[in-house]
Amino acid sequence: MKPLRTERLILRNWEERDRELFHLINSDDQVMEFFPMRRSRAESDGLMDRLADNAETNGFGFTAVEIIQTGEVAGFCGLVPTSGIPVFEDGTIEIGWRLAPQFWGKGIVTEAARCWRYFAFEHLGLERIVSFAVTDNHRSISVMQRIGMSARPDLDFDHPGVPDTHPHLKRHALYEIFSGDARR
Repeated sequence: MKPLRTERLILRNWEERDRELFHLINSDDQVMEFFPMRRSRAESDGLMDRLADNAETNGFGFTAVEIIQTGEVAGFCGLVPTSGIPVFEDGTIEIGWRLAPQFWGKGIVTEAARCWRYFAFEHLGLERIVSFAVTDNHRSISVMQRIGMSARPDLDFDHPGVPDTHPHLKRHALYEIFSGDARR
């Protein structure tokens, strides 16, 4: 995968040095507030390896967000195909992100997501990308709005991957953007 650059960020594939941060963002209660599980170090390592392989194969994925000025990895952002979610055809491209709390509120996710949005439309030639989050996840929904996505409340859904033991995490708000909308 060829890294992408913004004014402040490098969006690149995962490296060995990223494992500790990747485990943090997959196990921290604050980061994972809207997810039903926390990952062990072994589970995080396995997921990071799969994401790295997918990004290498596809040229995109949920990739590391590195801060140019410090070399720190803040979390991830990127594009992945959806699967197993009834409101989408398998292969619909989702944009998503996750950052460590010390990087919240600095515009990092918005900057990274705008770069991936551009990549989706200008390099992959996609017509539409989607994003979704638990309806109470106002931070992620705000990012969706800042990058120009529109709410589709008629397509909000109960996420099939969320167990019944976590009913407050089932309902997801759906946002989308089309290539023509991104050029405005």
